[in-house]
Amino acid sequence: MKSILLSVVVIALFTACSGKKYYEPEETSSNIELNKKSMSSSIKSMNKIGATLEDNEIITKKGISSFQLPEGFEFINFTEEGEVIATNYIDKILLGTRERKVKDVVVAAAKRDEKLALIYSNNSMELIDINTDKTLFKEYLPLSLANDTRVANPIFMGSLILFPTLNGKVLILSSATNEVVRNISVDTDSDFKNIISLEVEQKSESLIVANAHKVVAISARDIISKEYDIRDIIIKNGYIYIATVDGNIIKLTPNLEEVAKRKYKYAKFHALAYGNSLYAVESQGFLINISDDFRNDTVYEFSFDNEKRLIAIDNKVYFNSDYITLP
Repeated sequence: MKSILLSVVVIALFTACSGKKYYEPEETSSNIELNKKSMSSSIKSMNKIGATLEDNEIITKKGISSFQLPEGFEFINFTEEGEVIATNYIDKILLGTRERKVKDVVVAAAKRDEKLALIYSNNSMELIDINTDKTLFKEYLPLSLANDTRVANPIFMGSLILFPTLNGKVLILSSATNEVVRNISVDTDSDFKNIISLEVEQKSESLIVANAHKVVAISARDIISKEYDIRDIIIKNGYIYIATVDGNIIKLTPNLEEVAKRKYKYAKFHALAYGNSLYAVESQGFLINISDDFRNDTVYEFSFDNEKRLIAIDNKVYFNSDYITLP
């Protein structure tokens, strides 16, 4: 009887495994120079704009740091002056080389001049004058129990301060009055509501906001939204590029008009990167390069451990304890 049950279990497991589908390109090319280099250690934590390594060095758009964060701190942002902002996820943040006590667990932050904008893990927002320690603004929002790890930081935009909340909203604060002038709802119904990307597309001066299930374009004239199950989103050269959970790569204008789309059957994308053109990292060990007009692509073999963290920043892809620079 035991042998019969064992056989049934083995058959069931085999059937389940054999039913899994994976992306398989028709052909691959080796005609690419990836300039692979080693890092001092592997990635410990990351967000949309950077990462912390196991030895406490950090990765940003400037590359790998030549310094280490204090033990227990992890990178979350950097200031306009280039100072690193880090959190210990307990009771402190780091501004450059100065540690500062905070009232709760900081998960996102930004700083301009004397103003420090903080987002706490309990979904409260605070604006502090760092010279006087005075709280200029504080708002408590409903708790968000499930969050995507890609928590977006606040941004300073002209005379406004934008707080991307953990429950799918953006609070727009006047820097002059320190009061909320607008409250934009992106997506408050999904399981993972928090904003994962908040960026200004410079040419159109549109604010592009996304969580895991929706992207919203906000301009002086319109607020436009579209639903996508988003694996990654980047803005480059006046366009928005999205990789979706179901294997699509989509190119959009700043007002969310679809310019082009390519479908990759069963593909699971980890990240988008941009060298001279668009690249997508696929979980089965492939790097897909798509032409600007989306009419052609080239697939390269790209070996990495898809169980470990990987982050793409501009034309660099960091993975395991290595990184590559894309042409």
